[in-house]
Amino acid sequence: MLMLGMRSYWVYILASRPRGTLHVGMTGDLIRRVYQHREGLVDGFTKQHRVKALVYYEQHATAMAAIQREKNIKHWSRAWKIKLIRSLNPDWRDLWRELCADPSAASVHSQHGPPGQARR
Repeated sequence: MLMLGMRSYWVYILASRPRGTLHVGMTGDLIRRVYQHREGLVDGFTKQHRVKALVYYEQHATAMAAIQREKNIKHWSRAWKIKLIRSLNPDWRDLWRELCADPSAASVHSQHGPPGQARR
């Protein structure tokens, strides 16, 4: 389990709408990075396709673990990504306000496999 005060790394998924366009990313500062996407401060895919809703995120203890997880998820089929989102956010709520209201309440989800596989 990760402890407060430790450096954290995050893998996140943004969506344009429920079951819409998806973007998978990784960051060391989740609130700052999602804010940049939401405000259109990041040129590229998310700005072009208006991908702004934070629908999934998970915390990792090391950058290497987060980078590997991001790469794994990016190679998954769209169906697996949707299953992952729905496993923790079945209503596709935008988690941004919850995250900003209480950043310490960020979910700790590390060492995931594809949806349907047992967690380690």
